[in-house]
Amino acid sequence: MKFGSVDHPEHIDFILPPDHPDTLKTLQKNPSAETHVYVGCAKWNKADLKGFYPRGTKDELEYYSRQFNSIELNATFYRIFPPEQFEKWYDKTPGNFKFYPKLNQEISHWKRLSDDVAAVVDNYLYSAVNLKEKLGCIFLQMHNNFAPKDFDRVINFVEGWPKEIPLAIEFRHTDWYNDKTIAEDLYQLLEENNISNIIVDSAGRRDIMHMRLTNSRAFVRYVGANHPSDYTRLDDWVERLKHWKDNGIEHINFFVHQNIEKESPLLSAYLIKKLNSELGTDLKIPNDDSGGQQTLL
Repeated sequence: MKFGSVDHPEHIDFILPPDHPDTLKTLQKNPSAETHVYVGCAKWNKADLKGFYPRGTKDELEYYSRQFNSIELNATFYRIFPPEQFEKWYDKTPGNFKFYPKLNQEISHWKRLSDDVAAVVDNYLYSAVNLKEKLGCIFLQMHNNFAPKDFDRVINFVEGWPKEIPLAIEFRHTDWYNDKTIAEDLYQLLEENNISNIIVDSAGRRDIMHMRLTNSRAFVRYVGANHPSDYTRLDDWVERLKHWKDNGIEHINFFVHQNIEKESPLLSAYLIKKLNSELGTDLKIPNDDSGGQQTLL
């Protein structure tokens, strides 16, 4: 994931911004007694995750899903898979595994949430629902140049989304956040429709670190810089997630990207160890008991 990459991450101020004032209010409206934590990578293919799989691994998803409890499924952005493919993914993975598929680019980047997008959404969901209880939360990532001038499209899309299927949305144009009136209107829309507001932590895009939760789900897309600061940044995230857990958050979905993706499992393993220690989770540490070639820093 190259989004927000920089040449000199050592020059970036990585201090995690404070929460938006309404984040805790949102969590405390209906605090959950239990927090469900899912951590994963963005891909499972061997070409990107070099060194993660033991020699002789025949099925990458089958192995991956026994090391992590979730995957941010980006492949669905590039093509709409048939129902049978989702069924195969369902059958290959353990009962506690969750998929977090991205909506197809025809919806977000080509049609850009236009009035005629409904048929494409229906076709996508017709296939994706075959993940059944392993469907964690679908997410929509809008193009960098999708600006608030098209706010009406967002309203129509959000209000027409089937409420029984969890949805999270990521906006990348800075004007969604640097104009307070627009930002508050957006947060209100998402909150009223129970849509999660994705947080992206990337070195080159500190301007979109809004830290505003709009329901009881934190959907975090963390982009490492293949730099030692990646680990201290995760330390800060663990503290923030613990704070949200203490205030009754129901879902934490945290997906680790790297500009050089082969290091994503290492970074994820570090995060999982920290979460187990600080939040009391009992997540499996990837490759902790396998023949995987990587070692944790």
